Amino acid sequence: MNTELSWMLESALEVPGARHAILVSADGLLMARSNDVNKDEADTIAAAMSGMQSLSRTVAGFSGDTRMQWRQTVVEFDGGWVFLISAGEGAYLAVSASLQVDMADITFRMQQLVGQLGKVLTTPPRENTGIQA
Repeated sequence: MNTELSWMLESALEVPGARHAILVSADGLLMARSNDVNKDEADTIAAAMSGMQSLSRTVAGFSGDTRMQWRQTVVEFDGGWVFLISAGEGAYLAVSASLQVDMADITFRMQQLVGQLGKVLTTPPRENTGIQA
């Protein structure tokens, strides 16, 4: 798991009412998690979020146009919300929040975070060439 990405996820939790955040690969693998989510739970949620995203894409045509692109999935529960958005090629950001969260604030913050994550996810890792400066 990438600790830099985990640190970045914490910024999504600055919105009042935000609870947890995870970054998921398209195939359901956990890429990063906020500090307050244990690894086993995060692995389970990552797999579920990948499935949820896949289901959402499948029913996109139900909204009226088969050419529509999936943008986000929002699920409401008795005690809160789960927001799922694309975080770049093959990655998804999921954030859970209380019912009192400002939905505009949390989705705006998630979009900001996706912009930051995109830069990190697309930057190739540094290689040690053995050359000393």
